[in-house]
Amino acid sequence: MSKTAYRIVMTVLGLVFVLIVVGTVLVLPEGDPARYPDAVVGFSPADGDLVFRGARIEFRTDPAYRASFVIDGIPIPDAEVVVVEGTGLHIYEPGPGKTIEAWTPGFHVVEARWDRTSGLPDPGSLTWSFRVR
Repeated sequence: MSKTAYRIVMTVLGLVFVLIVVGTVLVLPEGDPARYPDAVVGFSPADGDLVFRGARIEFRTDPAYRASFVIDGIPIPDAEVVVVEGTGLHIYEPGPGKTIEAWTPGFHVVEARWDRTSGLPDPGSLTWSFRVR
């Protein structure tokens, strides 16, 4: 291979590398991660997510808190929410005989309300939406 051909190949490879780096920087998300109130650890599906009909709602709080849900304006009875003791995980999954038997296609709005289980009250709420396919 001649020096000219070698230089052309190396230049092209260098440009490809630069394009990959620039493309990666442009595509990756920017900014700080989402900030939640102190009592909230996280939730899923995330705000704006597209999910399948079998999705369940998971809401994680500090273990000292208890949460309840209002979905599409409908309060969900505490008896239908599974709470994993000691972890702060609250799970709601639609099913037969429950307030919501199945997700309908389209957007759904979830409001999670929480309060401390002992000590001074520390109520709060968080609202987000997701879309069912």
